[in-house]
Amino acid sequence: MTSQAASLPIVDFTNQNMKVGTEAWLSACHVVKASLEDHGCYLARFDQIGEELRNSVVSEMEQVYSLPEETKKQETSEKLFHGYIGQVSFLPLYESVGIDDPVTMAGCQKFAHIMWPQGNHRFSESVNKYAKLLSELDRMTRRMVCESYGVDMKICESFIESTNYLLRSFKYRAPQMSESDVGIHSHTDMSITSVLHQLNNLEGLEIKLKGGEWFKVDASPSMIVVMAGDAFQCWSNGRIRACQHRVTMSAKKTRYSMGLSSFSCEIVEIPLKLVDEQHPLRYKPFDHYGYLRFFDKEKIKEHNFRLTAFCGIK
Repeated sequence: MTSQAASLPIVDFTNQNMKVGTEAWLSACHVVKASLEDHGCYLARFDQIGEELRNSVVSEMEQVYSLPEETKKQETSEKLFHGYIGQVSFLPLYESVGIDDPVTMAGCQKFAHIMWPQGNHRFSESVNKYAKLLSELDRMTRRMVCESYGVDMKICESFIESTNYLLRSFKYRAPQMSESDVGIHSHTDMSITSVLHQLNNLEGLEIKLKGGEWFKVDASPSMIVVMAGDAFQCWSNGRIRACQHRVTMSAKKTRYSMGLSSFSCEIVEIPLKLVDEQHPLRYKPFDHYGYLRFFDKEKIKEHNFRLTAFCGIK
């Protein structure tokens, strides 16, 4: 059942008073932690991505999707699940493109040169600027969580800095008369966080809340969803829950969204601060890219079973 009455907490990053250490910051830290524990996500009001940049990103991604299928399917990264996904029989509305290391200009240019041998400077410039802004929300979220749990800041900084990013563009076409409205089925992400932005003001994203009801996320351009992935659940010793989400297409035209996912390039270890009598150690040290390889081999869909099978302590 999808509910309009249920809601998610909103953290207002447009608040000029929200500086580290202020009352506004500490209050936001509490809200972020509590919402990640309860629902696996929270809503961020974030006005740093203006209309011009949003329109530019949509335009650039439309160019990518208009390329021949064999061009889009080229290998753009050696990492698993970082490339093109589309033309899937059980997900006919869905198409997706991944851009590895988008917070660096070199990463964006590498992708652009694979898609367009002559390069595409405007694409690289827009995507890089956009990805860096989304990465600010990932970094602030993790710092807020660490502060809320009392995790040592050196451990926090190491956790944040040892990050690789993947920017994934999502395209959902409108369903035809005989087709289902399923854009993508319910799932959790295997990332640390996924910062998800519904770009062209078309709803579709739904979050499964703590009580089991589905919540439709407002598609306002200034509203961004910050979701916990499986790796964040592991890092937090199970205190944070990975966010279960899906996309249902009710729009009559093509819907675009973008998601910036964070992956650890170092072994993830649970901070000792998060282990106590009420929260005994649940997971072994976590090899993030090993986890992707494990999923590719075992195909375990339910995330709790997947995490337990990969690194759970019995």
